[in-house]
Amino acid sequence: MNVNNILKNIIRSRTANVFFKRWKSSEKELATYDPFLAKPKKNKETYLEVIKMFEERDTRRRGHVEFIYAALSRMKEFGVQKDLEVYKALIDVLPKGKFIPTNIFQAEFLHYPKQQQCAVDLLEQMEDNKVMPDSEMEQMLLNIYGRRGIPLRKFWRMMYWMPKFKNLSPWYLPEKLPTDTLELAKLAIQRITSVDPDTKIDIWQTEEIEASLDKTWVVSAQSRVQQVLLSEQPIDEPLTIKGPFNIYLNDQVVTYFILLGKIRPEYKDDTDLDDVSNIQKPPGIPGVIGRVTLPQVKSTVHEQDDGTIVAVCATGTSSRDSLLSWIRLLESHNNPLLANIPVIFTLIAPPTDVSLFDTQQDVNETKEENVNSTN
Repeated sequence: MNVNNILKNIIRSRTANVFFKRWKSSEKELATYDPFLAKPKKNKETYLEVIKMFEERDTRRRGHVEFIYAALSRMKEFGVQKDLEVYKALIDVLPKGKFIPTNIFQAEFLHYPKQQQCAVDLLEQMEDNKVMPDSEMEQMLLNIYGRRGIPLRKFWRMMYWMPKFKNLSPWYLPEKLPTDTLELAKLAIQRITSVDPDTKIDIWQTEEIEASLDKTWVVSAQSRVQQVLLSEQPIDEPLTIKGPFNIYLNDQVVTYFILLGKIRPEYKDDTDLDDVSNIQKPPGIPGVIGRVTLPQVKSTVHEQDDGTIVAVCATGTSSRDSLLSWIRLLESHNNPLLANIPVIFTLIAPPTDVSLFDTQQDVNETKEENVNSTN
């Protein structure tokens, strides 16, 4: 009986202490400390400094998975999302040798799944940012997860596919795109008009047109074939400016417009297939027996089903006034027919501030007219 009483007193005292500690800790507020947010300068040096501070704080690297995910989310803020050295520094945060499977069951049933998924997410972010890993990263993953680890398999797939896709596009872009919008527009128009090698790209200023309101630049592209197609445009059929359309240069977006002409005429074959009154000789080898004649429609790459593309441009403001200046500049550069052809503007999304301003101005004018009429 005495033993039971002693055990009850011990259990009661422990529970009382536990409840007391919970009640005592409930008065305190937890404050999260973000080492990345505390850095005033957002650059590569401070980013690596935060990683080094985490490694020196605890030798057992507790909370390394949460730290890596937090560091991955702050990469764009520090501008290191495309730096291979930073990714290797984050992988180096993981403990070495602990996650290596020692038997076949651990290898097949995803030994330490949370840590392996963290490394896979890091490699996927590298792949999204087009960062090519190297052999040093392979050795680091091998020392952390072993040869049967999922991150190492992900690394091998990246090394197989990324070199194939890196140089697959025929349109070359520099690794670091220019920040100037004019240079980006030139790269975009070159990519769009590369279908015709004879295309000439001109850079004009709207200040050349006296009646222009927007003082900006215009990047225009037109080939000699397009000039001929524009000269064949009927005067009674208007031209159409369509856009804006978007073209992506890596993570940059450029807006462009196209000038459409007449629609390509459809080919009609009125021959009666059941008419046997005039049967021709069967076609044989061309130049030897008979002659092969097939109905063909000759058209250029600029003649599409919805119209003929006679010019392409990108402007600094993408406004109606800049496009009107573009038409006037085209007219003064070997396209005199534009002076007699009407042009229709079909902008998909006109500037909302301009339309609201015009609407408010019309409302004020109507109010003033009503007041004057009542007086």
